[in-house]
Amino acid sequence: MSAKLFANEDTIDALIVQMSIQQKIGQLVQTERMAVSAEEVAQYHIGSVLSGGGSWPGDNRVEDWVAMNEAYWQATMKPSAARVNIPIIYGVDAVHGHNNVQGATIFPHNIGLGAANDPDLMHRIAQATAREILATGVDWTFAPTIAVAKDAHWGRMYESYGETPEIASGLVGPVVQGLQGALDDDSVAACLKHWVGDGGTRAGIDQGDTSVTWDELNEAHITPYLAGLQAGALSVMVSFSSWNRRKCHGHRFLITDYLKGTLGFGGVVISDWDGIDYLSKDYPEAIAQGLNAGIDVFMVSENWREFLRAMEDLIAAGVVSMTRLDDAVRRMLRLKFALGLFHKPSPALRKWSNSSCFGSDAHRQVAREAVRKSLVLLKNSNSILPLNRSARILVAGKSAHNIANQCGGFTIGWQGVPSQDGLIGSTTIWEAIKACAPNAQFSHAGLGQEANQDLHDVALVVIGETPYAEGFGDIRANDNAVIETGSQVQGLMKVLQPYGQSLHLAQLHPEDLACIKTIVAQGVPVVAVMLSGRPLVVTPELALADGFVAAWLPGSEGAGVADVLFGDADFSACLSFSWMSDEAGTGQARVEAANLFPAGYGLTYAGEVTD
Repeated sequence: MSAKLFANEDTIDALIVQMSIQQKIGQLVQTERMAVSAEEVAQYHIGSVLSGGGSWPGDNRVEDWVAMNEAYWQATMKPSAARVNIPIIYGVDAVHGHNNVQGATIFPHNIGLGAANDPDLMHRIAQATAREILATGVDWTFAPTIAVAKDAHWGRMYESYGETPEIASGLVGPVVQGLQGALDDDSVAACLKHWVGDGGTRAGIDQGDTSVTWDELNEAHITPYLAGLQAGALSVMVSFSSWNRRKCHGHRFLITDYLKGTLGFGGVVISDWDGIDYLSKDYPEAIAQGLNAGIDVFMVSENWREFLRAMEDLIAAGVVSMTRLDDAVRRMLRLKFALGLFHKPSPALRKWSNSSCFGSDAHRQVAREAVRKSLVLLKNSNSILPLNRSARILVAGKSAHNIANQCGGFTIGWQGVPSQDGLIGSTTIWEAIKACAPNAQFSHAGLGQEANQDLHDVALVVIGETPYAEGFGDIRANDNAVIETGSQVQGLMKVLQPYGQSLHLAQLHPEDLACIKTIVAQGVPVVAVMLSGRPLVVTPELALADGFVAAWLPGSEGAGVADVLFGDADFSACLSFSWMSDEAGTGQARVEAANLFPAGYGLTYAGEVTD
């Protein structure tokens, strides 16, 4: 842990003595901006506010965010004899850049960064992200996600760096260090999530049950946290999932005994979005379970008034001890002191406020580099790649000119960009191809019907998934696994409508295969570029294409894709997940025989495997 985290214990002691019960309880609340005004934050001593996905002030510009944070800060720091002045802290899910804000630099999602596996690059991405966060007056990001995904059916697989803990262990430290730096004016608080085992749920069910032994949980899922804690992460978020049927949000052993005790974590443990609601139908009981398990700060999206009332009753009844309450308050104050919030000027006057670094060319060049380094070449028959800039290229497929599909979930909105034109400053793959290949033609219907071997030397077809986030990305053939898990978990489950019923791309998106077939039938060779948050079964698409590139979810800088396709840079990434040949080859019981490409596979232009 960072020494700065414990540098103000005497001052914190003095503050806690001065705080009323109401002020202490207020510090435990983090509510959504649309549910609380600046005046209410001050009146009820709310410690933190956040933006949910798709929630932004004004026109969602940098200056709107600064103005909002300035208003919250001024309200909480206005002199008052009724309270101790404690600065508010604002949090966001900046998980691949400051992805909530219009015009931000959007980096590849974690699955692509795991394929790149470049610690120095990760550090620079985190630094750029921190500066864009600070430009909006925000101090806390709920990142990095270091789940170790074990099943492609899981809708959050793209938030994972790889299927084994080694890759995440090597990348999480540079991310934390890049975000938090020296805990000075250039720093934001990092948050390791989700504690713990969310990537190992049965059948890949989001918020499901990870049924493994302690040794398996420790080795496969806890290991990356050690690197993040060693790097000084100031906060940890608890998982919605369960371990052996017990909800992580109410698991005292995992939170208090092991994370805080054995591992010595002295920072803030925060719940996920309304995470305690699933512990019990009785809300006060759910609060008590979560707090006594060791959660310090509670994301309460709307019901913060009810939370405050219930907490006062729980304290009065002795269900929650003053010792536990003071410990939680102390941890929140530690975080705020570590970031220097008690001494910094208001958000509008800080070093990076309204900075021109936001969405700058320098940051976009880092993102473009990340795209180049994340692309995995799976097939290159007849050396169809790299493309010639003077070639007559037909660019087709639904995702060739679609920034929403290119960025994926957690981009502006929770489930992705609301429209394909919804991200200022971005470059689609088609726009990048057009800029450097004068003879390229765009298939406006996206179906490739313009293909003609007399007019086109090659077709570039951009295929794959459309945006999703969390449980909306789950793949479930039926609800049997959900029903079985729900009947066993000790608590409630929130099950969302899944993305589809199969990991076969041809079943999820038959239009992709149809487009490739249309072009091939005209005698034009195809290079397929797939945008996806996971490996998919692509046997027919792979067979028809001469070239096949896994581009994952590359973000706002489509030029990085063009850089590699035209040979300005070579392919260097390799798979951080095994690529299955059939859906039966996924999950915990996957066998090597079912893998079309093993983890570590990836070709270069010389035909060599990159691993």
